[in-house]
Amino acid sequence: MKNIQLKHLLTLGSIAILLACSTKRDNYINRKWHSTNTKYNVLYNGNLAMQKGIADVKATYSDDFWDLLPLERIQVMPTEQKEGEVTKNTNFERAETKATKAIQIHSMNIGGYEKNNQIDESYLMLGKSRYYENRYLPAMEAFNYILYKYPTSNNVYQAQVWREKVNLKLENEQLAIKNLNRTLKGQKVTGQDLADIHSVLAQAFIKKNVLDSAIVSVKIAKKETKLKEEKARYTFILGQLYEKLNYSDSAYVAFQEVIDMKRKSPRSYTIYSHLKQSSQFDFQAGDTVAFHKNLDKLLENIENKSFRDVIYHQKAIFYDKKGKDNLAILNYNKSIKNSSSDKYLAALNYRNISEIYYSKQNFHYVKKYLDSTLLRLPEKNNEVKATKKRLEIITDVVKYQDIISYSDSIFNISKMSNSEKVNFFQNHITKLKISDSIAALKSADNLALSEQNQKSDAFPGDSFIDNSDNKDKKSLGEISKTKNPVLEQDLVKPPVNSGGLQSNFYFYNAVTVAQGKLNFKKKWGDIKYGDNWKSVPESNQNQTQNGSEEEIEEETEEETEEVGLESKYKPSFYIDQLPKDTKVLDSLNIEANYARFQLGAIFKEKLKENKLAITSFEDILVNTPQSKLVLPTYYNLFQLYGDLNNEKALFYKQKILSEYPASRYASAINNTAINADITADSEFNLLYKKVEEGWFREANLEIDALLKKYDGDELNAKFDMLKAKISARLFGLSAYKEALQKMVKNYPKADETKKIESILSSDIPALEALQFGATAKTYNLVFVTNYPNEISHKNLIEKLNQYAKVSGDRKVSVSNDIYNVNKNMIVLHGILNKVTAESVANYLKEHKEYKLKDTPIIISNEDYKVVQVNKNLEEYLAKIK
Repeated sequence: MKNIQLKHLLTLGSIAILLACSTKRDNYINRKWHSTNTKYNVLYNGNLAMQKGIADVKATYSDDFWDLLPLERIQVMPTEQKEGEVTKNTNFERAETKATKAIQIHSMNIGGYEKNNQIDESYLMLGKSRYYENRYLPAMEAFNYILYKYPTSNNVYQAQVWREKVNLKLENEQLAIKNLNRTLKGQKVTGQDLADIHSVLAQAFIKKNVLDSAIVSVKIAKKETKLKEEKARYTFILGQLYEKLNYSDSAYVAFQEVIDMKRKSPRSYTIYSHLKQSSQFDFQAGDTVAFHKNLDKLLENIENKSFRDVIYHQKAIFYDKKGKDNLAILNYNKSIKNSSSDKYLAALNYRNISEIYYSKQNFHYVKKYLDSTLLRLPEKNNEVKATKKRLEIITDVVKYQDIISYSDSIFNISKMSNSEKVNFFQNHITKLKISDSIAALKSADNLALSEQNQKSDAFPGDSFIDNSDNKDKKSLGEISKTKNPVLEQDLVKPPVNSGGLQSNFYFYNAVTVAQGKLNFKKKWGDIKYGDNWKSVPESNQNQTQNGSEEEIEEETEEETEEVGLESKYKPSFYIDQLPKDTKVLDSLNIEANYARFQLGAIFKEKLKENKLAITSFEDILVNTPQSKLVLPTYYNLFQLYGDLNNEKALFYKQKILSEYPASRYASAINNTAINADITADSEFNLLYKKVEEGWFREANLEIDALLKKYDGDELNAKFDMLKAKISARLFGLSAYKEALQKMVKNYPKADETKKIESILSSDIPALEALQFGATAKTYNLVFVTNYPNEISHKNLIEKLNQYAKVSGDRKVSVSNDIYNVNKNMIVLHGILNKVTAESVANYLKEHKEYKLKDTPIIISNEDYKVVQVNKNLEEYLAKIK
């Protein structure tokens, strides 16, 4: 009986469940069933996935506190990601799947009305998941569906907030502002909904750069939100907005409010609020003691461990402002060492260090730190372009300084006497030996440690190194960090022998031996070995005894000792490498003066460092400059001293007017009428166009005058290159080669020089290898004429063209080629062989339609190329006679 009753109850229950599952029946059971299943099953799991996805987004997102923070903490869509491309986050995919399932299975759309009160929640989740996947248009469809189909839903305001977020992502800021203002005017919104609406509204105003309106909305959002993280974020953004509007006091108060929130605010907002307040500190008149105490307190707090880079950066700025460069660099380096994920902060540290070295005029270090700055600047940062440009300028400065330094060092050493050279390089060798010894000790130390570890692994209970005598001795790593490790020789570990035992014997330590020799020489002078060396006067010690058997033996021993040394430890190794040819020294001087001129131009025009520019230009005048550099150097010094209101400007003005009265610089000084449109660039372009069009003779008449006119100008190298090209066409290969070699000598570091060196090493040898007698492919008839020949030989050219036309051979053509300054060659090209060429010559001479009086030269096309390259027609004619 009981079984029958249970069976009936199960049957009735199943029928009831089946009836409740229907989405077409509008009754209490159906509505309750579907809403409960939607809320506590499908949407619950979807919300869990959504929260995990949002947590992932916030974990991967890093705020850029150096720029105005967005009110919504969300990652920006990557530039390479296309619209509609799904972000690979399974949590958002799962949330979308759950929302879709809820809509498809549990929606009760009966009579045009939705009876399941959880479906609007499903559409909201659907839109959010698509939004976080950066699929903005599908997300907007979901939010619009709520607004149009569920106008009385309690999610209407949230749907509108999220729809306007989509509009901001689609850059429809004005539409978002219009929609949200209409909502605020039409209805009374309170609580978190009001905070969310104003946060979106504030973001729209920020994008439109209407910061006053943005401040009003941020204040309301901050007041209405109940979320602590949002309240801290909005307050920090409020301080940033005040900063942008230069409301320093209001900004300070806003950041202080973030600090006063203490643990209610995320640590990042608190630390950067301290940083923002510190940037307003009066470094000259402020309470520096309290300032330091505050920063030290922040450093001591273990909770701020991940923000020490920010704190050290602020300490470095303080010392930088106070002019304490060493302490500033120290703290910038500490900030770099404690670097977190904030790449821009690291870039700022490197950039500020480079500025310190720039003030010290140490451009090599400036270049290194600018390199590091550029590596860490985000690609889209506004400072990238300016940093690249500055780095290019500093790189040129370093390049030219290195050229000058190298040349000056060669000159200084070359001027020394033989004994001075030996002493100079001997000092260098002593330092080299010490550094090599330290490197060897370090290598031996590492090797011994490795062997010790191996033995310790094999016999863990035994110790193979006796350190009892070395308790108070510094490690090699500590010695290497000292400014002069040689002075600490008694603290250096002795080398380790192969058996793993350390030796303290003095002469086994190359560092102590080298330092001992230096100390002895410093105390006793250059005293030779012998009896009673302490009591014998130094003058007698230095006297030589010619023919002395002992001295000869000693010298032999020294020579034998030197023979056994490595080359780098012999002064002769370096002395032999010094240039002795005056031509080489002259070329070094030319190169150095060119570098000085370029360096002066960079300091003057690009870096605006007039004093450094003056030094560079004046160095040219005292180092035997080329004549072509003197005039532009005078003019640059005249301008530089004029800007400084220095009387030396008058001195250089008089030198230009007296020594170069006809120059363009003199004309400029005297305000002589000069066409402002005529510049070096414009004249170069006109001349280059003539050369490209084949007007070589006309260009040749102008090039020398322009070279003289723009002597010392930056385009001078280009004018010389153009002259080389003209020389090749008019005077042949030898003139071309000579012009290129002259350019390499005069402009060793110009941009064109690398190309010229390539031409000299590859193209010129190939052209020089061309010889008469190469296998002929076609033949030419060449008529040599005087230039100009357009009128006098018009008839010849017309008849040759006539023949080329009636010959029926497309390869046959006529050209009027330049040979040299005075001669042209009218050429009939493309004749099959020599016999045919002779027949054509006779035909043109005898046939009544042509009757040519000029006798042509029959030459293969290959030999014709040789003639044109080398301008050696006479050699060819002598060969065929």
